[in-house]
Amino acid sequence: MLRTLLIGFGLLEIVRPEPVIEACERIGLRNPAAAQRRPLALTGARLEGLVFVWLLVRGRQGSTLVTAMLGLAGLVLVLLPRPIIALSQHLVYADTDALELQPWVVPAARLLGVLYLTVTLLSRSTGEEPTPDGGAGDSNCSSRRFGIRSS
Repeated sequence: MLRTLLIGFGLLEIVRPEPVIEACERIGLRNPAAAQRRPLALTGARLEGLVFVWLLVRGRQGSTLVTAMLGLAGLVLVLLPRPIIALSQHLVYADTDALELQPWVVPAARLLGVLYLTVTLLSRSTGEEPTPDGGAGDSNCSSRRFGIRSS
């Protein structure tokens, strides 16, 4: 169910990133109306949604590079959120000096890191039920196809 919710969130971010960004601004900024967003913000949100959906739908067949990058980003956000917050502000906003952050931005960034790690872990599990022969899904297909028996 969590996988389905995250896929839905990713699809929302792809199709309508503005409400997601606005909600994050309301949560993280004391003055969200004063923020001057760069056009890159919408592209970044869509890319994040695309990565979520792609990894969660493709599972183990997805890119290990993308999975590793998302996992690394999640780990860095959990352990060192302040540099990432500063970097993302400079990428997303034209007027970073005018931004007034809420005191809970650092814990929220850590939660985002946990979300990234959750997507990474969920993408590694395919969600397939084990088959009667003990495998998961099609994992023993090539052995059966070539008549190889396991002892």
